[in-house]
Amino acid sequence: MEKKTIEKGLYKAWSIKSSSKWTAENPARGQCGVTALLIHDHLGGEIVKTTIEGSRHFYNMIDGVRQDFTVSQFESLPDYKDCPSTRDEAFADTSEYKSLKEAFQQVFRP
Repeated sequence: MEKKTIEKGLYKAWSIKSSSKWTAENPARGQCGVTALLIHDHLGGEIVKTTIEGSRHFYNMIDGVRQDFTVSQFESLPDYKDCPSTRDEAFADTSEYKSLKEAFQQVFRP
């Protein structure tokens, strides 16, 4: 699956059910942990993190390339640190994984 296809699918799948911080104006807001988990499911790689304003921001490293599908939630690019993380740590940041996973799958059902 191509990056643009994934991005379009995420924008359709993100909702208040996948993050309590979601808004129509900023749909990526609060979606980092759940999205990093979903991308890890589909593309593998590693889950990494950076601390931004005292909060952890999760994203993916795939074949040595940073893939941050939720960067649009920020007004400017983060100062990425690419610190190693785990699925358990990303899961601890979200309780909405099942909601996003189901919504993402619905986007791609024929």
